[in-house]
Amino acid sequence: MFRPMLGEAWHAMGANRLRTFLTMLGMVIGVGAVVLMMAIGQGAQEQIKASISSLGSNLFIVIAGAPMSSGVRAGGGSAVTLTVEDAHAIEELDGVINVAPINRSSAQLVYGGRNWNTNVLGTTPAYFEVNTWDLSNGYIFSHADLNGGRRVVVIGKVVADNLFEDVDPAGKTIRINQSPFIVLGVLREKGQSMDGRNQDDTVIIPVTSMQQHLLGGGLSSRLRMIMVQSESAEMMPLVETQINSLLRQRHRIREGIPNDFFINNLTATLDTAVETTRTMALLLGAIASISLLVGGIGIMNIMLVSVTERTREIGIRMAIGARKQDILLQFLLEAIMISIIGCLIGLLIGIAGAVLINQITQTTVVITGYSAITAFSVAAAVGIFFGFYPARKAARLHPIEALRFQ
Repeated sequence: MFRPMLGEAWHAMGANRLRTFLTMLGMVIGVGAVVLMMAIGQGAQEQIKASISSLGSNLFIVIAGAPMSSGVRAGGGSAVTLTVEDAHAIEELDGVINVAPINRSSAQLVYGGRNWNTNVLGTTPAYFEVNTWDLSNGYIFSHADLNGGRRVVVIGKVVADNLFEDVDPAGKTIRINQSPFIVLGVLREKGQSMDGRNQDDTVIIPVTSMQQHLLGGGLSSRLRMIMVQSESAEMMPLVETQINSLLRQRHRIREGIPNDFFINNLTATLDTAVETTRTMALLLGAIASISLLVGGIGIMNIMLVSVTERTREIGIRMAIGARKQDILLQFLLEAIMISIIGCLIGLLIGIAGAVLINQITQTTVVITGYSAITAFSVAAAVGIFFGFYPARKAARLHPIEALRFQ
């Protein structure tokens, strides 16, 4: 009995193709918009996760500079308040497994007839482990290079492409602000950081080499930041407290005076950023879902028109033995079929739109089974909900009155 009803529903839809298409259109647009918005929102979450994860796990970044001057507190990075000795002291704390002191500057690089301006980062071998950053070829500088202040450098892919093109950079000598440095290797491509900076457009040298050859005066032992890696996520609160107490003691900051440094917990930053993008994704999905509601109202209106047009047909069906539940099921099946077919088309359009956006704008989009199933289920439920009232109205018609209807 169910199969003939499906056939009747399909026939009724085919009898008015344009009207059926226009009825489906609301569902098509609604599901397509929901899938697309959820894909963009999920993509934003994944991009943020990848960007922060590229820095490593269980990390703190201690940023120099927040001094008081005439009662006015300056911003982070406005003064160089951290030292190499601070980094060595942090290494001795419980729960700390890696510490990477960092100094950063810009410099002009020269190789042969080519030159390139980029960021120069002075650090220790621990930096590569903290950031889980491997080399595509060559090797990183060693602790012997660090202790000896040797002029060695590891370069990013962008620098390699601009200075060397197809030549293997390993073993070549480049000049950084007129000082010769030997290239040890090329870093694996990493892409953009959260602040939009291209991480591959950089060169990394031992921090001692930077102090001796690129920095001068009182800045030689000063640091812009220190990266600290905790042995586990559970140890992070303890490590943060220890770092705060240690640096306040070393910098002789009295009680009640603000810190002259900032401690950023990257795990907390990740959680906050992901939660923010999740909220935005839900908001985008909710806005897109309004079109599903409009589509449901369209289904209800068209089904009401269909009930009116087929009143005599309903009366004949009832006169020859059709029960109320049969009439109810017949019209409900029509509403469900319109909704489901519209959902499928909308799903395909949403996926195609997400792929197109990814290809054109290189924006990260992630289409998950969960988002597709959710959009499909909600749309089908909307169709059933709004199709029930017209179906119920058809089932409650009196056979005699239906046959008399003109």
